[in-house]
Amino acid sequence: MNRAGPNSPGCFITFEGIEGSGKTTQLERLAERLRESGADVVVTREPGGTTLGRELRALVLRPAAEPMSPVAELLLYATDRAQHLSEIVEPALERGAIVLCDRYRDATMAYQGYGRELDLERILELHSREPLDRMPDRTVLLVLDPVGALARATRRNVERDLVETEGRFENERLEFHRRVARGYAALAAAEPERFRIVEAQGPVPQVSRRVVEAVRDLLPVLERDSC
Repeated sequence: MNRAGPNSPGCFITFEGIEGSGKTTQLERLAERLRESGADVVVTREPGGTTLGRELRALVLRPAAEPMSPVAELLLYATDRAQHLSEIVEPALERGAIVLCDRYRDATMAYQGYGRELDLERILELHSREPLDRMPDRTVLLVLDPVGALARATRRNVERDLVETEGRFENERLEFHRRVARGYAALAAAEPERFRIVEAQGPVPQVSRRVVEAVRDLLPVLERDSC
């Protein structure tokens, strides 16, 4: 059985969504608000939350002339996650911190499972044993129309000069991103007690208020926050 977050004193919240959904911006805004309220907050991401993860991130996100095998892609993400959990997530939870993670195992289900059309049971089996069996306490799913989200992500990569280093998924066809979005919707429907769906359309502060409401019940510090 997968380990749930309450087995540790900390709180593990993951942010998910298709490319360009605004999850990174919203995660950072929530982290800032929590820190202002005095909380111990760890912000991390997958892939790339560790030294090894940053090397793996370069492999899985950099466009390449030869396509990467979907199975190789899956195993690289799993390798990153195993190191990330052992080095960053589990120690932070044990000391009672709030861990905010930009993408986690649901991204693997959505991208490699629904997007690449790998067998979902195979992915679940891979995540059925320690350390990969760690489940979040809450998953915030930012939803946005794939057409608009992909345009936003492509524009972001151009502005930040990331096209040559992190543009591999943005180069996928629109139908791939639609499959990923459908995958996220299916995952959220299957676990409504863990997921909170947040509409990502609208001004950033407005979306931030929706995110706060999506996690307020887990974080007493927000109840004391009058912002």
